[in-house]
Amino acid sequence: MSLTVSPELLAQAEAGQVAEADFVATVRDSLPYAYQMVERLSLELAAGDAPFADNQVEPPSDAERGQLLRAMASDSIRGSLERHFGVRLAFMNCHRVAVFPVGAEQGAPYQTFISMHAQLLNQTPELRSC
Repeated sequence: MSLTVSPELLAQAEAGQVAEADFVATVRDSLPYAYQMVERLSLELAAGDAPFADNQVEPPSDAERGQLLRAMASDSIRGSLERHFGVRLAFMNCHRVAVFPVGAEQGAPYQTFISMHAQLLNQTPELRSC
């Protein structure tokens, strides 16, 4: 299960009226490692001059890795995090999350990050089973 959903939020979903802030709060509480990583990277991006900010440190355990994979694999979770933090997310391997400014999708840094070339260069024997 990706998220721990409160009975109140489930009732809202059943009624067809879910506020995105409530959904993001559920993501934050259910997947704290993933949420905090996107939050930290968003702050780094805003504070710096680099075209993107990315994480290159493996999660400390399989539990955190699982959180990150669930957040990045779900269109609704990933999209809500992008809207909440005002960024565009990119993901590589099992832990390399990057945040880009919204609208950067056509730029060279984003295109390079998401390329097959970059994916191949970021493979290591340690990450084969992630």
